[in-house]
Amino acid sequence: QVQLVESGGGLVQAGGSLRLSCAASGRTFRTYAFGWFRQAPGKEREFVAAINWSGSSTYYADSAKGRFTISSDNAKSTVYLQMNSLKPEDTAVYYCGATRVLGLVYDNKDYDYWGQGTQVTVSS
Repeated sequence: QVQLVESGGGLVQAGGSLRLSCAASGRTFRTYAFGWFRQAPGKEREFVAAINWSGSSTYYADSAKGRFTISSDNAKSTVYLQMNSLKPEDTAVYYCGATRVLGLVYDNKDYDYWGQGTQVTVSS
């Protein structure tokens, strides 16, 4: 089992940047792949970015390409989401997920563990 704790959310103006962190504890970090999802009020949870177990491959939703970067630090058991050029439509609660499927996973049904989420609000 793994526990996930997100941090780094907040209020930022459009065009600004935030870096989200997801600290993992429990079982060996490298036995999981990770992803970031987000959920805006009244909407379903949607995929943002994924990284494989080794950190060597990444995959992004079209809305995140060119603006967001997912990365991992095995020594710190932490996954990051660097978000640049933020837009008001990026406003949502952002969730980190861990999956035993070690490749790139973009379906939230394939994730086994979730953090509690961190709020990101982008003002216009």
